[in-house]
Amino acid sequence: MEVLIRNAKKEEAALLAQIEAECFPAAEAAGKQDIEARMDVFEDCFFVAETNGKIVGFINGAVAKEASLPDQMYHDASLHDPNGAYQTVFGLDVLPAYRRNGIAGRLLERMIHHARECQRKGVVLTCKDHLVHYYAGFGFKHCGVADSTHGGAKWNEMKLLF
Repeated sequence: MEVLIRNAKKEEAALLAQIEAECFPAAEAAGKQDIEARMDVFEDCFFVAETNGKIVGFINGAVAKEASLPDQMYHDASLHDPNGAYQTVFGLDVLPAYRRNGIAGRLLERMIHHARECQRKGVVLTCKDHLVHYYAGFGFKHCGVADSTHGGAKWNEMKLLF
């Protein structure tokens, strides 16, 4: 399967919200308005995976001064600091029918590459228990249970420091 990883476009926000709704529970998923607000502020931190002209996944996240991902950042795009030291990952989404093809890994690698290009100090994300091992495979260190109640779930803090 040939997959193109590219920057997202603002006009794709509604489609990205649909993908997000398919990949995350409603309490955790970003809606169209949140995605549009994020893209208005940090569109350069949105990457999509496309195959045969169809967007099948995406990754996004703001930049922060500190190596943490507070819950407020998910809903307040103004907390993005373009001069911050750490790239965050809000979500890594791949449509169920396209999973297990390495697409999520390629999206994550693109975000890591972008963070390095921008001379960030690292990448920070939170994930559920079953994904700790997955992110560790990319060099992320498990830093314990995150101080997050996003969507009412338990999250683990993961950091990849350069």
